[in-house]
Amino acid sequence: MPDTLLHIVLIVVMPPLLLGVIAKTKAAFAGRTGAPFLQPYYDLSRLLRKGTVTSDTTTLIFRSGPVITLAATLFAALLVPLGKHAAPVSFEGDMILFAYLFALGRFFTTLAALDTGSSFEGMGAAREVSFACLAEPTLFFALITMTRLSGTLSLTPMLNYLSPSVWMGTGAALLLLLAGLYIVLLAENCRIPFDDPTTHLELTMIHEVMVLDHSGPYFGCILYGAALKLYLLGALFMNIALPLTSGNSVADWGLFILSMLILAVSIGIVESVMARLRLIRIPQLLIAAMILTAFSFVLVVR
Repeated sequence: MPDTLLHIVLIVVMPPLLLGVIAKTKAAFAGRTGAPFLQPYYDLSRLLRKGTVTSDTTTLIFRSGPVITLAATLFAALLVPLGKHAAPVSFEGDMILFAYLFALGRFFTTLAALDTGSSFEGMGAAREVSFACLAEPTLFFALITMTRLSGTLSLTPMLNYLSPSVWMGTGAALLLLLAGLYIVLLAENCRIPFDDPTTHLELTMIHEVMVLDHSGPYFGCILYGAALKLYLLGALFMNIALPLTSGNSVADWGLFILSMLILAVSIGIVESVMARLRLIRIPQLLIAAMILTAFSFVLVVR
């Protein structure tokens, strides 16, 4: 019970902190002080206190999109184990539900963008779903590779199965898998080199252009949902990359939190040393990620 409670507290409280760490890392590379680590929390609090402006051309779909997307992401958070602790909800085949909850969120975000009737938001929605067609197979290849290794379709035993000894036997396959997952992590969360979450140039935006008409609490739901998605995919990545355990529950929670902060710093470093890719290069990199995870599956099939 205490582990379940701490799991819920972390998925509610910690996701915006990752965005603060990423921004602080980028500021350090640029030689600036940057915003405080807690700035994302201040932004969310400000948005929740603001009013909402809604276009007359929109319907209930536009207003329900951010809420349904956030609800789907929150439910997905209950399926992912954080570190070596079991997820609150676990059953055989939950990895399929995990992937499709993200797809459900994307569907309603896209639908809300199309509901505005804006050509810019329609353009962003088309880009989003096109790139998702390449990112989702990569995630599934990674999951079925883990299924092959662990012999289960449930995320908790699948990820808890990993240990340094498993890495010794299948390190090559896991490295390919992690390379593909890291690319998907950046692409799915609209990070550089795929997208820039701070840009306001509509012609080059992907995800951000879909939420231009949202404001107030609705926009707050979108920002928090995006931070939570980054947190969940990051937790999945770090559970595979650093399957460390101390044998002590409290210490294991500390190791997990530290690993997530390290991941946020690594994303900040990538965004500081790389430029954004041209749009025509993004599918090529996503296809490369899919090939990497497919080869990882081939390596574990005997």
